[in-house]
Amino acid sequence: MKKITLFIADDHMLVRETWSFILNNNPSFSVIGEAGSAEEAIDQIKLLKPDVVIMDINLPNMNGIDATHEIVKNSPETKVLGVSLHTQPTYAKKMIQKGASGYITKNSSREEMFEAIKEVYKGNKYICVEMKKIISDQMMFGDNNPTGINSLSQRELEVIALIKAGNSSKDIAAALYISVNTVEAHRYNILRKLNLKNSAALVNFINNSNIELVA
Repeated sequence: MKKITLFIADDHMLVRETWSFILNNNPSFSVIGEAGSAEEAIDQIKLLKPDVVIMDINLPNMNGIDATHEIVKNSPETKVLGVSLHTQPTYAKKMIQKGASGYITKNSSREEMFEAIKEVYKGNKYICVEMKKIISDQMMFGDNNPTGINSLSQRELEVIALIKAGNSSKDIAAALYISVNTVEAHRYNILRKLNLKNSAALVNFINNSNIELVA
């Protein structure tokens, strides 16, 4: 039986080594490469052409979402399975929009990872059980924490990511092709939704929150 060839992209060596060990000990899989950055992953995947890439979102420099777009453009036969420590549905949606075939969290079991890999390899879409439950609960009952990070729109998350990177409102406006007034409106809405008093409090929130922010 042909083994499914895999490539692991994660910026933590211990994570890559652990996943490689677990996956190589399953007779269905063979890890043929790994990388700690998106740029390295893109270059290696062009050459190795694995069946499935396990792609962490939170990579240095270029994030995993943008890397996914490049990978599916350059290697259309390769499937991408997004992986994240956090559970904001916005990131799962954006990952799928950029070409990923599936999305799991790092809370998923090894059995669910195996299932996800096999499903995306077959050409199917896969969203992990944890993420499905979060999305379902939000649809049925609404967000239980409307002032939390999950209440922010995709554009507001992009603005936060650029604020965290040290950009001014003028820089953010240029990066997102919007006016400075629109950026200020987004800032105001972010403060309101997060129940913060001013920009200093927002910067403090961003720097002290354990959340993934992808511009």
